Amino acid sequence: MTATTETAPPEPEPGPESAETAGSFEQTARALHSPVVDWFDANARDLPWRRPEAGAWGVMVSEFMLQQTPVNRVLPVYEQWLSRWPRPADLAAEPPGEAVRAWGRLGYPRRALRLHGAAAAIAERHGGDVPREHAQLLALPGVGEYTAAAVASFAYGQRHAVLDTNVRRVFARSVSGRQYPPNATTAAERKLARALLPEDEATAARWAAATMELGALVCTARAPDCSRCPITQLCAWQLAGAPEHVDPPRRTQTYAGTDRQVRGKLLAVLREAVTPVPQATLDRVWNDSVQRARALDGLVADGLVEPLPGGVYRLPLG
Repeated sequence: MTATTETAPPEPEPGPESAETAGSFEQTARALHSPVVDWFDANARDLPWRRPEAGAWGVMVSEFMLQQTPVNRVLPVYEQWLSRWPRPADLAAEPPGEAVRAWGRLGYPRRALRLHGAAAAIAERHGGDVPREHAQLLALPGVGEYTAAAVASFAYGQRHAVLDTNVRRVFARSVSGRQYPPNATTAAERKLARALLPEDEATAARWAAATMELGALVCTARAPDCSRCPITQLCAWQLAGAPEHVDPPRRTQTYAGTDRQVRGKLLAVLREAVTPVPQATLDRVWNDSVQRARALDGLVADGLVEPLPGGVYRLPLG
């Protein structure tokens, strides 16, 4: 998941207001660390980007792909991607349209262009190796706060607060006593995440991965399996009686009939084509000519499609 723009109103920042509350909070944090990390050691999924051979590039590719996309859809594309482009320089040497083509049906294809841009910057600025420093990662095109922290933590074992949707939900329930976190990541959540980090760097990196896995497998959004949770007896939400979410309704995304669906259909035709595609072929994709034209214009504006003279289109060459 990428870092989101903060749109929620300011919240009271968590944290101690006195030496006594500081000690209480630190004690609570320490009590959470061992059971969550031990649970992760026993239950973590064997995912290819977690294996040592994945390296920092494999971690980065997975983080781009996993934004708003479930693991089961990412796995086959990830394997094909790393087989074709095992290093950033391999991807950077290809036209950006090839990244869009290989992205397939993962959705949100601008991520493919951003990953290609990051690979080109890594090849140009860092000798083809994914940089270790958080600031250098953050300076790469297409890399936001979340991705920089995730790569630094998961690939290099550094101490960073890694806040995706799963982690935010775990913290909202276990510490804040709320069923769901705010719609957008807040400064208060970031401060809480930093306060909860173990001091030891290696343990902090393990904690980041463990809380993410706990949210993905146990502390899920719709049906949390609290009987399997290693911190149920410490969970503020459970101790409060698991109160229902009382904030404004959480936004849900639709797909059918939207411009996103039309864009996907247009890109599917272009991904399959080995030569530029005439307008007439794209016109058969969607009956609504106004919506179809709007979707195609959006793809061109986003750099995902390149128009050529004669009314034909192709994936971008650079």
